[in-house]
Amino acid sequence: MASITADNIEIANIKPGMSQAVKDCLSGTVGGIVQVLVGQPFDTVKVRLQTQSSTNPLYTGMMDCVKKTRAKEGFGGFYKGTMTPLVGIGACVSIQFVVLEAMKRHFNGSNKAGEFLSNSQLYLAGAASGVANSFVSGPVEHIRTRLQVQTGTGYSGPLDCIRQIYRSHGLSGIYKGQGITMAREFQGYGAYFLAYEWLVQRAMIENNLQKRSELETWKVCAFGAAAGYAMWFTIYPMDAIKSKLQTDGFTPENKQYSSALDCARKTFAKEGVAGFFKGIGPCLLRAAPVNAATFMGFEMAMRVLS
Repeated sequence: MASITADNIEIANIKPGMSQAVKDCLSGTVGGIVQVLVGQPFDTVKVRLQTQSSTNPLYTGMMDCVKKTRAKEGFGGFYKGTMTPLVGIGACVSIQFVVLEAMKRHFNGSNKAGEFLSNSQLYLAGAASGVANSFVSGPVEHIRTRLQVQTGTGYSGPLDCIRQIYRSHGLSGIYKGQGITMAREFQGYGAYFLAYEWLVQRAMIENNLQKRSELETWKVCAFGAAAGYAMWFTIYPMDAIKSKLQTDGFTPENKQYSSALDCARKTFAKEGVAGFFKGIGPCLLRAAPVNAATFMGFEMAMRVLS
């Protein structure tokens, strides 16, 4: 059997160029759509728990939130704000994978022949994909978050939400919470893709596989689930702050927080460390199936297109 090298382990055996970027993009879109459809109900519960008042909470916990949402809003309540991420997250995941694969090819080209990408290179490739993605994910998650916590009248849908915010607060209103979103994406996707790609490399080396397409589907799913946990365990407090900032008021009269740091200080003062981990239950339940589905969607689409 031929020896395993970085050239065949990193999908670098496919020549880079526009055709490969299109494949990465389309495969990422498939992964993103699957991610949203599987993960939206978990995300809605997570956001509602993260953003509820600490002095007069609407929900006593995850299951109480699920029961009340189902009773008051029906099954559709868990899919509030889905259209925005369905379009936006598809674009986000496309960006992630396009940038990730481009960075992997860049590092692979600068390494010695046959040398594997180092952990730092894998982390930086993932972090770069996260930063690039944040310019789309920031506003997408902002609109989704506002719609998810809305239990009465206010916005009739994502387009109405965008129109109202842009009319009153301009582009900066749409990009509310962008700083903490970018920091979250840098660390989160650095850890995410490092975990996934490292596991893929180890599996291919140990099993003497020549192509990623030879990996069993269950391993792709398991590695995707592990990557999801690697991401969320390292960024959850930042995500809680992001949700609080993105559902906060826009004007000085109705704003609770002046910045991400101010939000962190006030959250700690009022709720202690636990305040940064509200809603982590549904998030961790979501992490395994959602990220397993995302990578399975990406890898399966890549196999078909390649």
